Amino acid sequence: MNIKVCGITDLKQMQELDAMGIDYVGLNFYSESPRYVVGRISGDEVKEGEFGIRKVGVFVNADADTILRFVDEYELDVVQLHGEESPLVCRQLSEHTEVIKVFRVNDEASNIEDAIAKYDDACDYYLFDTGGYLSPLAGSRETNPGGTGKQFDWNMLLGLRIEKPFFLAGGIGLPDVVKLNTFDHPDLFAVDINSRFEISPGIKDLEMVKMFAQVLKGG
Repeated sequence: MNIKVCGITDLKQMQELDAMGIDYVGLNFYSESPRYVVGRISGDEVKEGEFGIRKVGVFVNADADTILRFVDEYELDVVQLHGEESPLVCRQLSEHTEVIKVFRVNDEASNIEDAIAKYDDACDYYLFDTGGYLSPLAGSRETNPGGTGKQFDWNMLLGLRIEKPFFLAGGIGLPDVVKLNTFDHPDLFAVDINSRFEISPGIKDLEMVKMFAQVLKGG
């Protein structure tokens, strides 16, 4: 299973995750986030680093031109859209880069299949995270677009016809490894970890990340 470590704000930690064999790293370009990467890691540093790890830019309701500017500046491999981005915007971006569309759910969500159907031909991946920022599935209007440390009931996804590779996120920590290894959905592509592995916002406990990866991947 692929692993994405989201919300990195330190270049050295990014280098160590790359050396560790982590598959994806998330760089947050939402200025209201405590993990906002601009001013902490520069695009030039990322380019000079020649990273093998796939770089994911996290955005919330940014316009396409802004997103593509950061794609170029940071040589992003993927963009992750956490807001109310339309299928049209996703299609526009997918002409230039891979796109992850985020759906924020809670335990009362009942229309997941209907919501994702609109994006079936508009993005490359889905990501399911705990209900929060202006989500049509969450039934709430919380203002935090990620890194809440909360977890939804993954069993809600079992039996759904997702038919696109998806990332599973939301309050996933080291104790969840056993549950992840027994969570059997054919479209589960990756697990996204963040706040449960932090020393402080944007700074990870890399030993804990390494332990998680070893157990999850059986290494």
